[in-house]
Amino acid sequence: MIDINAEPFAFTAKIDHIALIVIDMQRDFAEPGGFGESLGNDVSRITKIVPDVKRLIEGFRKAGLPVIHTMECHRPDLSDLPPAKRDRGNPSLRIGDDGPMGRILIAGESGTAILPELAPINDEVVIEKPGKGAFYATDLGEILQKRGITQLVFAGLTTEVCVQTTMREANDRGYECLLAEEATESYFPEFKAAAIAMIRAQGAIVGWTAHVDDILEAINA
Repeated sequence: MIDINAEPFAFTAKIDHIALIVIDMQRDFAEPGGFGESLGNDVSRITKIVPDVKRLIEGFRKAGLPVIHTMECHRPDLSDLPPAKRDRGNPSLRIGDDGPMGRILIAGESGTAILPELAPINDEVVIEKPGKGAFYATDLGEILQKRGITQLVFAGLTTEVCVQTTMREANDRGYECLLAEEATESYFPEFKAAAIAMIRAQGAIVGWTAHVDDILEAINA
């Protein structure tokens, strides 16, 4: 075990039982012309974290630790897409519509793919999730249990939605969760700040947060 400098206090990492989860670093959320931009968001906020996410992924790979990727996406027939999710708001493009990079958030479409710089390699697990949380309607729980994983380091998008939702799901299942601050982002800076504050409030009620450099120093010690 090794302590990682974190907030609200040190995170004691069990190196043989820790994994990195990279949430939804997909083209449709990060690239101009994708679904994220169609909702009126500034995607440049997302692309700026790519180098830190990449450093984190490469650090876990170098240490021989598991890297798990998630993708928010739906079946081509939309059978796993509730109308309440598809029809909400008034976006210029809806899930399943044809966009510049194929059908929006549909499995197998180019826009749904993970950014090339962060693409999975070898036997890294990729979870296709129809919801915000990565445990809902997926086999993530079974995968972690089989591998003996009890601690999770989080990166990805967006801090206050899919990342925080998955952290809360994991926390309820008994996992210790650590968020890499520079490797996560929101389209709204105030939302990221609020999510970080909520996660580590009241003695790490949801989890801990730490800087990427501190995490890498610990796992590669």
